[in-house]
Amino acid sequence: MAIKRILHVDDDPDIRSIVQFSLGSIGGFEVQSCESGASALKVVEAFNPDIFLLDLMMPEMDGEQLFAELRKSSTTRKTPVIFLTAQALEESRSRLLALGALEVIHKPFDPMELPDLIRGLANG
Repeated sequence: MAIKRILHVDDDPDIRSIVQFSLGSIGGFEVQSCESGASALKVVEAFNPDIFLLDLMMPEMDGEQLFAELRKSSTTRKTPVIFLTAQALEESRSRLLALGALEVIHKPFDPMELPDLIRGLANG
C-alpha cells in the first residue's frame, strides 16, 4: 500500500512538530496535524488520508474514541490506524490491536526511523 498522506492527531504541540518534521521533511509524506479528535474529524474528508497516526491519551476525545468514530464513516472505515502513545501497557496494545489497529508505537520514538517504520507497517 503506497502511503502519501498521513493524518496525525496529538494534543502535545512538541510531538506534533517532531512528527511533522519526521514524516514530512525526512519521510516525504504529506502530513496533516491536528490537536484533537474533534479537529481531526473536521478535516478528515477533505484531507483523505492513507493512514491515521493517533495519540491514545488526549483530553475530551481520546484516541480510542476517535478510532471508533473513524470506523463509523464509510470513507475512513478501512483506513489503517496506528497509535503513537506513551502508555506502554501490553494490555492496552492488545486491546487496540483487537479493535483493528495496525500497530501501537511507543513514545519516545526515533524520529529518524519513524517514516520507515510507518512504511513497513503499511506494507505488511
